[in-house]
Amino acid sequence: MLKEILKILESDARTTPRQIATMTGSTVEEVNRLISEAEKGRIILKYKTAVNWDSVEDEQVWALIEVKVKPEPEAGFDSIAGRIAQYEQVRSLYLASGTYDLLLVVMGKTERVVADFVAQNLAHIEGVQGTVTHFVLKRYKEDGEILEGVEGVKRQQVVL
Repeated sequence: MLKEILKILESDARTTPRQIATMTGSTVEEVNRLISEAEKGRIILKYKTAVNWDSVEDEQVWALIEVKVKPEPEAGFDSIAGRIAQYEQVRSLYLASGTYDLLLVVMGKTERVVADFVAQNLAHIEGVQGTVTHFVLKRYKEDGEILEGVEGVKRQQVVL
């Protein structure tokens, strides 16, 4: 039942325990208990709102940054990833396969701010051997939600 509750909350964090109980055929008390345990056990990390920042007048620049690192003998990638994760500009951080080891999703007010973050912060972390920055030009889907202007796109008919 916990998986069911988690899927409901992930889809809409504003769903009340009473609504979840109705949807799952459980009691409100059981739902509250499972949610509380999941929060204490860090299964539920936080509740969040998915925002279409392109619709807000505040400009924000998103970048995907690939980072090549030299793993530390005892800690591997975890220690370096832990240091990188401390920066507020880093929205997401993943260990990935491929040419680069870490993939960061970074947000800044301007491209210059993101570039300064790479040059002044990432480049100075011991073990970082190189980076590649990709600036996001347009976002079509975020956190499972299709953003404005995408749903109306239709394929053109091919005539032979």
